[in-house]
Amino acid sequence: MDWGMKNRISRIIKPETGRAVMLAVDHGYFLGPTTGLEEPRKIIAELLPYADSLMLTRGILRTSVDPKSSIPIVLRVSGGNSIIGDDLSNEAITVSVKDAIRLNVSAVALSIYVGGKYEHQTLKNLATLISECEEYGIPVLAVTAVGKDMARDAKYLSLSCRIAAELGAHMVKTYYCEDFQKVVKSCPVPVVIAGGKKIPEKEALELAYNAVREGAAGVDMGRNIFQSPNPVAMIKAVRSIVHENVRPEKAYKSLKL
Repeated sequence: MDWGMKNRISRIIKPETGRAVMLAVDHGYFLGPTTGLEEPRKIIAELLPYADSLMLTRGILRTSVDPKSSIPIVLRVSGGNSIIGDDLSNEAITVSVKDAIRLNVSAVALSIYVGGKYEHQTLKNLATLISECEEYGIPVLAVTAVGKDMARDAKYLSLSCRIAAELGAHMVKTYYCEDFQKVVKSCPVPVVIAGGKKIPEKEALELAYNAVREGAAGVDMGRNIFQSPNPVAMIKAVRSIVHENVRPEKAYKSLKL
């Protein structure tokens, strides 16, 4: 791994703690105007000071993030599907590496659907993207998306994460599960956990705490932050858990909901 690659990863996973608080606001690429993201510019501006990086699409980056900001960008570069389509796994690469470079991103992100109808297509997308990004020192985050029929257990997630790492992904985003430490130990690259659908704040904070305690390099949360009654307090609470090892009970009290 060359200097440029290491430098970009260090912008996302902070060297001081070895952890990351990524803010995911890329949901619109297949969900449209998601609750809490109807006005992306507004919510991003509120949460930006407390995120280590932003995961989003190029459209939202260009229209809703102040270009004077120094926030590291993890650019969503897969898509071509929607919530009303025939199969969410039917994705393609939607952004060129050259455009990612023009946007000065720190990493790019692409979903894979292991076990899905279009598994081969999404894995080939990942391999192609990694090969192109290696030429320019751009890290690739593989997102282990799950279909309706996929079990979010250690066996399945270990399979997905390991395949992503074997293809050359530099980081992997996956779900927390029972025996999560097995997923982390079998994946030779950093793993961050997805927040998933909105759950009660206390549960989301416990999720973050358990994940980093069991080896996750951090979190990439979206709906559990921007759909919270107090998004700023929520992301601050998540930060305290990820970077300061604050227990979830104390972090929850700080929300004052």
